[in-house]
Amino acid sequence: MRKGILGKKVGMTQIFDETGKVIPVTVVQAGPCVVIQKKETATDGYNALQVGFEPIKEKKVNKPLKGHFNKSGVTPCRYIREFRMDDLEGYEVGQEIKADIFSAGEKIDVTGVSKGKGFAGGIKRHGFHRGLMEHGSKYHRRPGSLAAKGPARVFKGRRLPGHLGTEKVTVQGLEIVKTDPERNLLLIKGSVPGPRHGLLMIKNSVKGG
Repeated sequence: MRKGILGKKVGMTQIFDETGKVIPVTVVQAGPCVVIQKKETATDGYNALQVGFEPIKEKKVNKPLKGHFNKSGVTPCRYIREFRMDDLEGYEVGQEIKADIFSAGEKIDVTGVSKGKGFAGGIKRHGFHRGLMEHGSKYHRRPGSLAAKGPARVFKGRRLPGHLGTEKVTVQGLEIVKTDPERNLLLIKGSVPGPRHGLLMIKNSVKGG
């Protein structure tokens, strides 16, 4: 059964298992989220849950969204996302989804927006090799030939210096080491995309395990 929740990255730390081994973990505040809308195949063409995360003041919401929240009878939320579902049974509009839907040992996929790193050269952005560093080389970190002598233009898809980061990234197969349902915290082994306080979508892994 598919399930998911929205959360925020709190930061990274480390914990010890029963054998004394150090495990690096990312602490994520998962939920509570509220179900805003149920989308079904008969009316919308697919099954999904629309959920909201992080309540905000009503005056910060525009009129169309205000009407959407009022129709559902829920408090306005800062973030709205959808989770595709196989079956919507057991979910109702206005229902809260908390971190206790996951348990320790489960495999999950985490989606977030990667850290923005500004303008970067080809070496940092694409892993290009640099040129020789001798004094007479005159070629150290430049992009090199663009291989477009005939057409006299740069082909689409050419890897060049440019903006790095701020992209949607999904890391698959991460493991939940520990849960704290009372504080809605998940401790996930390893790192997840994005900066601290960045929004995350957490779903059970599509590859299972």
